[in-house]
Amino acid sequence: MQVESPQRLRNVAVAGHSDTGKTTLVSALLYASGATSRQTKVDDGNTVTDFDQQEVERRISIGLATAFAPWQKHKINLLDCPGYGIFFTETRAGLRAADSALVCVNSVAGIEVNTEKVWTTAEEMNLPVLFHLTKMDRERADFERAVELLQERFGRTVLPLQVPIGKEQDLQGVVDLVHLKAYLFDRDGDGKGKETEVPADLADQVSTWRDQLTEAVAESDLELMEKYLEEGEISQEELETALAKAVHGRQIFPLTLGSDLHMIGASSLLDMIVQVLPSPVDRTFPAQTLGGEAIELEADPDAPFAALVFKTTSDPFSGKQSLLRVVSGNLPSDTMAWNSRIEETGKVGTLMQMEGKTGTAVPELVCGDIGGVAKLKNAATGDTLASKDRTLRLAWIDVPEAAIAFAVEPESKSDEEKIGEALQRLMDEDPTLHVSRDPDTHEYLLSGAGQLHIEIAVAKLKERFKVNVVLHPPKVPYRETIRKPADGHGRHKKQSGGRGQFADCKIKMEPLQRGGDYEFADEIFGGSIPQTYRPAVDKGIREARKKGFLAGFPVVDFKVRLLDGQYHDVDSSEMAFKIAGSLAFKDAMANAAPTIIEPIMLIEVTAPDDVTGDIMSDLSQRRGRPQGMEAGAGSGTQMIKANVPMAEMLDYAPSLRSMTQGRASFHMEFSHYEEVPKQIQEKIIQEAQREKEEAG
Repeated sequence: MQVESPQRLRNVAVAGHSDTGKTTLVSALLYASGATSRQTKVDDGNTVTDFDQQEVERRISIGLATAFAPWQKHKINLLDCPGYGIFFTETRAGLRAADSALVCVNSVAGIEVNTEKVWTTAEEMNLPVLFHLTKMDRERADFERAVELLQERFGRTVLPLQVPIGKEQDLQGVVDLVHLKAYLFDRDGDGKGKETEVPADLADQVSTWRDQLTEAVAESDLELMEKYLEEGEISQEELETALAKAVHGRQIFPLTLGSDLHMIGASSLLDMIVQVLPSPVDRTFPAQTLGGEAIELEADPDAPFAALVFKTTSDPFSGKQSLLRVVSGNLPSDTMAWNSRIEETGKVGTLMQMEGKTGTAVPELVCGDIGGVAKLKNAATGDTLASKDRTLRLAWIDVPEAAIAFAVEPESKSDEEKIGEALQRLMDEDPTLHVSRDPDTHEYLLSGAGQLHIEIAVAKLKERFKVNVVLHPPKVPYRETIRKPADGHGRHKKQSGGRGQFADCKIKMEPLQRGGDYEFADEIFGGSIPQTYRPAVDKGIREARKKGFLAGFPVVDFKVRLLDGQYHDVDSSEMAFKIAGSLAFKDAMANAAPTIIEPIMLIEVTAPDDVTGDIMSDLSQRRGRPQGMEAGAGSGTQMIKANVPMAEMLDYAPSLRSMTQGRASFHMEFSHYEEVPKQIQEKIIQEAQREKEEAG
C-alpha cells in the first residue's frame, strides 16, 4: 500500500534479546493485517523477514529486514532486528531508521542483556519505547511479575495498556485499559480479536491498572493534572490524546502482551501501534550540514528530499539492493540524488515497497516512508542521499571494531580468483565485517564480532558466491599500550655526499583511558621545527605504532605531545622528520612501561542445572571471572555470565558441546580490553620473536 502523508506512517523497530519471538511477532502482525495470506513460522523456515539461507537453517535472525502491515488506513513499517549481541550493529541501524522501538521481552525469562542494550540505544536516540511481553501462554509466564521487573529496572512509567485474560496455556485474550474493552482471540486463528465485555473476575485488576494509567497520563501534562486534581477524572478523548503525547515524549513507556505464535493479541497490538506510537511528523531526525553544524530535520513533504541508506544486501544474481528511510521531502523513482559521502550525483532508480526480500515497484516514497532500491551506484550503508538544493548528512551509527579475526584461505585457484570480490560484497552488506591482507603471510584476514559471525560469513561465501575457503585458527587482536608517561628523543642524521638528512624531535608520551586510541598534540612554541614538518612527526609515530614495540601488535591508548626539536635549512625534509618521529616513539616506549592488553569477552552460557558446576570450573580455568547466575528461559536451566579473555575462548564451542552433550548454548560478545598477566605476556613476546625469526 501507499500512503499520501507521513501522518499515516508508523516506523517501528522490533528489537530485544534473542529468542524473545521478534520474528514470530512480525509474522503475526503481517498475517493479522492481511499483508500475508497465512501465518508464517520460524520453525517452518518461511517467515517474511528471515529469508537468508543461514537464517532459515539456524532459525535465528542475522540481518535487519523490513516489512509493512496495513492497518486502519495506516502503513506500519516493521523493522525486524536481530537479537544476538554479535549482530547488534544491525539492531542499531534499525533503531536509527525507526521512529519508535517495540521491545520484545520474554514473559518467562524477563529482562536480558539485549533488552538493556536496546533500552540504552533507544534512550541515546531519544526513541519512544513500547514494551511487548511475548510467550504469555508459556508455563511460568507471570504478567504481574514481569511488569514489576520492568518497572524496577526502567522506572514506574512502564505502564500496561493491556492485561491478560487467562493465564499460561489458558490465555484467551486481552483487556484494553485505554478503551476499557476486552478482546478474545481464537488460538491459532487470524489474530483479529472479538470485542466482548470485561470479565467480572478481572474488574478489580482492570480498575487498579486503569487508575494508575490515568494518573500517569494526567501527571504528564500540567493543565490536565490540575483538572484531574480538581474533578477527579479526565475525559476519554483527553486520556487518549495525552497518552500519545506522553509516549512520544518518553514520559510513559506502554506495555502490551500476547502469544504471537498462537495469534493471541495481534490486532490489539496493531491498534496500539497506530494510537500511541509517533508518526514521522511527530519527531525530528538529527543531521549535520556539510559545515558540521548540528540540525534537526523535520518530516516536511514540501522540503527538499533527504534519505538515509540504512541497509545493503548483495546477491550474485540480483546484485546490490539498498533500504532507504526518506527523512524529508518526497522521493520519486528515477531521481538524481547527491551522495554527501562521496560528493557525487547518482540516479535513484525504481523504488519499491519491501516485504522481506520481495519488492513491489512504486512511483515514489512519501516523506517518512521506508522502501528499497536496486543497484544504487557507489552508495553504501550509512550514506545520505539528498537534493543538491540542500546538501547535508543524516545521523548514522558508530560501527564497532571487530572482536575476532580468522585467516581465510581459498581452497582452489578458482576460489582465489573470486574471493576478493565476494568478500567485498559481504562487507557492503555487513559493515561489522572487515577484510585485510596480512603483510607477511599475504593471507586474507576476515574479522568480525564473534566466531559465529565469521562462520556465517564463510557459509554465505559458499552459498551465494560459490567460494570455498578454509578457516585457520583465529588471531587474537592483542594490543600494546603504556602504563606511565615518558619522554622520547628522535634524531635522524645522515651524510653520504651531497645533500644530507637531518631531523630532531622531542616528544612526551602519556597514557590515555581504554578506548582512547591515539592523540597527537603540537605544543611547539616558536620555530624549532617548521610547521610544514610537524605533521611528518605525527605520521612517523602513526606508522611506528602499527608495528608495535613488544610483540608487533598496534600500540593504542596514548597521547603524544610534540615539545621541541631542531632542523636544518638544507638537509631537513618530511621524510627525515618522519624517521625522527618513529625513533622518538621507540625511545619513549622503552621508558613508558609498555604492556600488552587483550580483548575480554562477555559470555552467557545457558545450560541445565546439573552441568553448571562443570561449566563454572571450566570458565575459571580459562581465566574467567563470574558475573552472576540467574534462572534460564527453560525449566531447570541456569544462565551463567562471565568475563573471559578471548584467547581462552577460541575452542569453546566444541568444548562446551563435549562437556554438556550438546545440551548447553552460549552467546559471546566483546566487552573491553584488559592487561595480559605478566607470565602470559612473556609467552606472547617469545612467540612473536620466534615467528619473526622464521620469517627471516
